[in-house]
Amino acid sequence: MQRPDWAPDTIDIERPSVARMYDYYLGGSHNFAADRAAAQAMVAAVPEAPLAAQANRAFLRRAVHHLAEAGVRQFLDIGSGIPTVGNVHEIAQRIDPASRVVYVDVDPVAVAHSREILAGNDRATIVQEDLRHPEEILAHPDTRRLLDLSQPVAVMIVAVLHFVPDDDRPAELLATLRDALAPGSYLVLSQASDDGRAGEERAEAERVYRRTDSPLTIRNRAELTALFDGFELVDPGVVWVPQWRPDTPESAEDAERAVFMGGVGQLGD
Repeated sequence: MQRPDWAPDTIDIERPSVARMYDYYLGGSHNFAADRAAAQAMVAAVPEAPLAAQANRAFLRRAVHHLAEAGVRQFLDIGSGIPTVGNVHEIAQRIDPASRVVYVDVDPVAVAHSREILAGNDRATIVQEDLRHPEEILAHPDTRRLLDLSQPVAVMIVAVLHFVPDDDRPAELLATLRDALAPGSYLVLSQASDDGRAGEERAEAERVYRRTDSPLTIRNRAELTALFDGFELVDPGVVWVPQWRPDTPESAEDAERAVFMGGVGQLGD
């Protein structure tokens, strides 16, 4: 396969990347044949996968809009992925141009394209780091430059946690982030759930993602809710993402086929 100009030399274009598979689901063009083949295998196992990715992206947009309208002016988007329409800084800065956003992703393609998009925006940046290293994210000079952790911050971890296995202690990772935040901060989470789905769908989805750089760990509603430890859930709690403050009642129909569950929690005093 010929390597396109935008692909860093350091990446293996023959191995599927979850960030580039997600880009494919969303109709993007920054993916390779290996990513498309794996994504197509996922669609064969779970036909709703592309629509679920779009619903998850819509959840992120609604959550950011809600928090920005509530007065949040700082956002830390961990696992931000390859940029697409409706990025966090676009939504937040439309409400208040002074809003500051730090994106974090481990994928070199996502980082390279984020830097290109953010060139000239002195209130948004991208840090190349992994959710599994929360201390490094918080201590990074660009994080410290843009975010004042003594003031409320919205931490976005959207469609990421299913790539963090239990052995990596996701609850501890989130606790490290929580303990660094000021009262009034928020946590936005979503991840793939198997609530109400056939066991063979879960098995096939896990088999597909074992071919990638990040195998899948699916969690149910109770497990995702537990990860909001220390935060008070914002109504309507942890739900299928189309059900979280939908723009219209119709957009929440058939929500149980959404694949992703999500919610928003606020940190008290």
